[in-house]
Amino acid sequence: MKTHQTIIAVFLFATLLFSCSLSEEDSKIILVPDEGNGGILLPNKFGAVVVADSLGRGRHLVVNGNGDIYVHLRKLTDNGYGIVALRDTTDDGRADITSGFSEITGTGIELHNGYLYYSSRTEVFRSPIDEGQLLPLAQTDTLVHLVDGSGHMEKPFTFDGVGNMYVTVGSASNACQEEKRTKESPGIEPCIELETRGGIWKFDENKLHQKQDLSLRYATGIRNAVALNWNTEVDKLYALQHGRDDLHRFWPEHFTEEQNLDLPAEEFLEIEAGDDFGWPYCYWDPFKNKKFLNPEYGGDGTKTERCTGIKEPILGFPGHWAPNDLLFYKGDLFPEKYKNGAFIAWHGSWNRLGHEQAGFNIVFVPMKDGMPSGNWEIFADGFKGNKPLESPGDAVFRPCGLAEGPDGSLYVVDSQIGRVWRIMYYPDGIKETKAFAAPVQETEKTEVVVNDALLPGKSVYDNFCLSCHMGNGLGAPGMNPPLVGTDWVLGDKERLIKVVLEGLDQSVEIQGEIYQNVMASHSFLSDQQVADVLTFVRQSFGNDASEIKADEVKKVRNSIN
Repeated sequence: MKTHQTIIAVFLFATLLFSCSLSEEDSKIILVPDEGNGGILLPNKFGAVVVADSLGRGRHLVVNGNGDIYVHLRKLTDNGYGIVALRDTTDDGRADITSGFSEITGTGIELHNGYLYYSSRTEVFRSPIDEGQLLPLAQTDTLVHLVDGSGHMEKPFTFDGVGNMYVTVGSASNACQEEKRTKESPGIEPCIELETRGGIWKFDENKLHQKQDLSLRYATGIRNAVALNWNTEVDKLYALQHGRDDLHRFWPEHFTEEQNLDLPAEEFLEIEAGDDFGWPYCYWDPFKNKKFLNPEYGGDGTKTERCTGIKEPILGFPGHWAPNDLLFYKGDLFPEKYKNGAFIAWHGSWNRLGHEQAGFNIVFVPMKDGMPSGNWEIFADGFKGNKPLESPGDAVFRPCGLAEGPDGSLYVVDSQIGRVWRIMYYPDGIKETKAFAAPVQETEKTEVVVNDALLPGKSVYDNFCLSCHMGNGLGAPGMNPPLVGTDWVLGDKERLIKVVLEGLDQSVEIQGEIYQNVMASHSFLSDQQVADVLTFVRQSFGNDASEIKADEVKKVRNSIN
């Protein structure tokens, strides 16, 4: 009798256990992708849900173990927040709680050891966050103080898991010239900028108020590495460098316009302590697989000289695509080929000299033992829309930040309007989709209507201004300011003339957004040419302001001299 009762008890326990496991499996929510994946193209059996939309200029993001999402913005929200926290309480894949935190905008955000870390243009901060809470506590610790200035000022960072934090300090210039972005100005020798810029610095992740010091420099010769991450598989730091510009624009005798489209490479770097990757003296040619001397230091596209022996990248990508985030995939949701591979977010180009802009996608690089093990491929595309782009500001979306969710989903944030996608894999294929039609705030198009009187100014603009401010005057977000409807263009004439004659070697804030690229002096233009081009700008792109005369330019020039 006891045996019989025991058998029945075991059977009931097994049945209960089995039914519980079925119940858990049955209750597991399988998210249905949005129709058209919220506006992007993905490989077969992958789908995406738009988690949140219209957050603002999203840069980097991070996902907590409970699914909460934190997005760092480049520009404050209308409510004055630089970080947006998102939570989905209904398990439908869409955030239904959106909260703001901090007045600090920037690039770089991580959850690490009970803190939310985030950076500005000159500091790295952290705030404690209690388990289960959406928003961090009000406490703000300042961990690192970094060099101020112009140029590449974003400060992304990563951790090695043993107490160290690595921070990018981008260059202030294109190639360390005495007068930035000017053909006649030679490269500074040695480049003193490298003492505080153009590299990676290593800090204690817990120590407060650390000062940037040359003794803490981890690696150098890196022009600007917005995309960096610690690869836990091999315990090494990796980054992607934004390559230099202006090879053809200033040295057409050495570099063709066609070469300029993809040269020099955007470099994928494996970084160890003490490494030097050669900037500003060298650039990587992906077609010849070699480092060559930059023309500011006597290069002509054939000389290697001091670049021989400089550490090479592990992979080269087309020039000007702008790599802005790097993620090593650790999850199990995606097929095996993605395990430990690298996803790279390409923000898109602005400096292809009047040609269609490129990039604006997510690329996957298979990796084994910390090195590429196959050809790279475009994983997610379609962000820019289906029209050729003259200006990056015309893109529908620009992918910027990547994060991995606790289930292995891949999250992507866009920097145009702030859309967040959650990309998932469906091994049995996608049987249905949900209609999704959230508004996309298309960039307002500006029409260039040129009458005969403005043609001389347009000629000057096309030769000297178009490459940075674009044919439509919209510039490049975060880099080169727009010339459309701003007080800098329509306001004080004397200030505008001075910018052309003296250049601008500092960041400027226009309509709440910081633009950080350097403008070289154009004092070589005659008074009449300056008057013509500024009149063209003030009366084109939808602008309607008074003309500028050569006598006005002459008066300002004399006051400067």
